Parts: sequence; structure tokens; C-alpha cells
Amino acid sequence: MTDPILEVCCGDIDSVLAAAEGGAARVELCCGLAEGGFTPSAALIEAAVQCGIKVNVLIRPRGGDFLYSRREKDMMLRDAGFAAGAGANGIVCGALLSDGSVDTAFCRELAQCCSATELTFHRAFDLCADPLKALDAIADLGFSRILTSGLAPSALEGAPMLARLSDYAGGRIRILAGGGVNPGNAARILSLGKADELHASARAAIASDMEYRRAGVSMGVPGADEYSRLSTSAEIVRQIVNAMKSTI
Repeated sequence: MTDPILEVCCGDIDSVLAAAEGGAARVELCCGLAEGGFTPSAALIEAAVQCGIKVNVLIRPRGGDFLYSRREKDMMLRDAGFAAGAGANGIVCGALLSDGSVDTAFCRELAQCCSATELTFHRAFDLCADPLKALDAIADLGFSRILTSGLAPSALEGAPMLARLSDYAGGRIRILAGGGVNPGNAARILSLGKADELHASARAAIASDMEYRRAGVSMGVPGADEYSRLSTSAEIVRQIVNAMKSTI
């Protein structure tokens, strides 16, 4: 088995650069992290693939559930094709049917339109009805890995299920553990969950350089601070990577 690697979830170009600087092996590129992530812009995809790190692009048209209309599916196919054509290393995607099973027909469409790239099934997996049956279906579709918290609020809480999934997979597909991963728990998640890879945002607050500031106006959530943002920290990435090395 190869040594475990870190994937960092990045929502801006500075985060991609920080992930590379901190020693991450790969990034998942998206926007709207506060809502679980959406497909990033074309310009961000094109910029990220020039940063010297593997870039896997999230294909998700909206928040909420993972039951998609045909119109949404057609949009996702176009986004996936663009990302692959722009040089992305892989695509991060997933879809479910109303009964909680994997939408294998649509996932096959996605796989066929991105045949030259890796495929990661994202945390839609954590909302499936039967995780072992879902794992079989995803592996049979040719996906490289499953991003999962072990069907729990965090990867540490889901470690027993992560270990079960890893044992059940038997090397057919990699288990990418994500959800609350940080320098303080990364080693425990790897050890208890038997994960092949870890996924973290590794973010810290960045203060704005704005001199003029208008108080009391928020662009999104009421009361949100518009003069700070969360972005990946190279130092936090480095700390997680070092914690992971301690388990080797």
C-alpha cells in the first residue's frame, strides 16, 4: 500500500498556492465551501491547473440534496467536460436516486465524458441508504476513490465505518476520509479509520486590507464579517502532512 496523502479543499487561487506550498498532494477545487461546495468558475479552474499541483474539480450545480433533474445533469456534463479539457487531473462528482441508491446511469455518463481523468465520488456517499452496496456500485463504475466521513458528522466520529469501508473495499477503491480533519486528529483518523487519503480545508481567517469599511452590511449570512475571509493556510497544511507522516 502506498503512503497516505493529503488532499486540500480550495475555494480560491491563494488557497491552491498555499496547499502546494504546504505539501499537499492534490487539491479539490470548488467554490461556496460554506454550503458544501459548488463547481468553480472557468477562470479559477484554468488558473489552478497552472499552479504545479494536481487539481480535481468539484462538479455540483447547487446546494441541497444530490437528486438532480435532467437539466442539471446536462449542466454537470458540460462543466465536467470543460474541467477535463482545461487540464484538470480529475473530477469530483456524485448523484443519488430518490431511494438513496447511487444514480449509476448518470455517474456512468460523467465517467464517459471524462474518460481521461480520475473520478472521485464525493460526500453524497454519506447520504446513501446502503454504504456497502453503494461502494460496490461506485467501484464498478471505475471511480478512483470515495470521499466520506464514514456517514458521520466528522471523520473522527466516523472512523469505525471508515475502517469497515476500507476493509470491505479490499483495494478496489481508495477511501478518502474528510470532515473536520485537522493537525490534532489527522493521525488518529488514519490509524482508526484505515483511510488511504485525508481531505481537509486547512483554513484560517485572513483579514481584509480594506481601509474604508462600512459597518452593518453583510453580503450573505446576516451579521457576517465582510472584512475577513477563510483561506487555506500553508502552515496548517504542513502540520497535517507532518502528522500524517508520524503514522508511516
